[in-house]
Formats: sequence, structure tokens, C-alpha cells
Amino acid sequence: MNPPDAPAEFMLLFRNTQLETRLSTDEMQAAMARLNEWLGRWSERGQMKAGQPLGNEGRLISGTKQRTLADGPFAESKEAVGGYVIVLAADLDEAAAIASEWPLLDYDATVEVRPVRKQCATMERAGMQLVELGA
Repeated sequence: MNPPDAPAEFMLLFRNTQLETRLSTDEMQAAMARLNEWLGRWSERGQMKAGQPLGNEGRLISGTKQRTLADGPFAESKEAVGGYVIVLAADLDEAAAIASEWPLLDYDATVEVRPVRKQCATMERAGMQLVELGA
């Protein structure tokens, strides 16, 4: 268990990141340079824990009794998650402040900030523990 004053983890989910469809090469290079500066700054401060870009292709699986499989890209590409990072912050407000500096916001992209939980809320209500991955 983390000490009470230890930073919590927050996931930043990045959407509408397909800049190559709406920017010139020079604009893309400038945007990516700003993105690298942002990532480097928060990493040097020890607040960027992990992250990866995600591919545009994918599968969406849904249904209750009969599973449905749909290929991506999906109808609304603005909703597709293009990548994520895990940041360490004192609280949701600090994590949101970090996210608010994400340079791609200037290009109509969006970022969602979510706390990373140690335990699944549904499992907690069921009186059970979620299996720890990688343990």
C-alpha cells in the first residue's frame, strides 16, 4: 500500500491524434517536437511513469450472449484512443493540470484523465479481489 502522501497514478487517454490527416508535414514536425518536449519535461520531473502510442487498427468486441466483432478504424475516429501515458500526481487536479499542457490540444485532439485504481470497484462491491497481473 502506498503511503498517504505518495503520488497516485492517473492515465491520460489521448483521442483525435491523427494529425497526418489534417496537418502539413512542417506543421506535424512542429507538433511532434512540442509533444517530445512535453513528454521529456514531465519525465525529467519524475511524473511520467509509462506510455505508448496505439495503432489505428483494432477490433471492438461486444455483446452479451452472442459476441459481435467489428474491425476498426471506427466510425468516429475522434473517439479512437491514439495513445496513453501514466502520470504520477498528488490528485486529479494536478493530473488535469499536466494534461492541460499536452500540445496536441492545440490541434483539436482531446485528453481524458482517469485515476488508476488498485482494485476494481465492482470486485470490491462483490467482496472479491481482482487478480494481480504480472504477480
